[in-house]
Amino acid sequence: MSNKALIVEDDINIADLLRLYLEKDGFEVYRAVDGGEGVRLAREKEPDLVLLDIMLPVMDGWAVCREIRKTSQVPIIMLTAKGETSDKISGLDMGADDYVTKPFEIGELLSRIHAVMRRSGGGTEEGSSVKKLVFDKLVINLDSYELLVDGKKIDTPPKEMELLYHLAASPNRVYTRNQLLDEVWGFDYFGDSRTVDVHIKRLREKLEGVSEQWSLATVWGVGYKFKLEE
Repeated sequence: MSNKALIVEDDINIADLLRLYLEKDGFEVYRAVDGGEGVRLAREKEPDLVLLDIMLPVMDGWAVCREIRKTSQVPIIMLTAKGETSDKISGLDMGADDYVTKPFEIGELLSRIHAVMRRSGGGTEEGSSVKKLVFDKLVINLDSYELLVDGKKIDTPPKEMELLYHLAASPNRVYTRNQLLDEVWGFDYFGDSRTVDVHIKRLREKLEGVSEQWSLATVWGVGYKFKLEE
């Protein structure tokens, strides 16, 4: 069964180009021309990937991203003519998985699509290997991509799960931002180290104050670690 992609883009030329390449890449493609239609199709079609423009009629891309994230962890790549760091961080902070600044090379976009699809593929290639970590009031299950905090399931995007698992799998080890980009996002990721900061911030909002036995700690001037109290 082919993967489904939703393009939310009001520029017909860009949308047609994206449809052409996605269909050649094996996707079944749906298109929305405004933000409201994008939210509706995301709920109806349950796509495996969303390419989401920011400047849209009816509802902008950030609002669409927020609405989709209320019910789905589908990979979302933002398409934006805005190159400022603050705009990119805003998209990631609202739950986007990646961003591409227009004009973009189609080869780069396809590489990013393949990367987010791999990362959200639901578990590991080694079926017998259990990827589950248990701490006080915290369960990180990378096989099912479920995060349990104080007994409650917390909706968490795939990259946040992978980042938290990566840190917690080696407690008290300090990782630099560049190490985390390489080891969690992969060599084909085109973002910058601020991406790590955004995801740590979002994880802390979910985990702050849950337990005195562990924490997501900043090592100033170096990076981050999952700190276990002795």
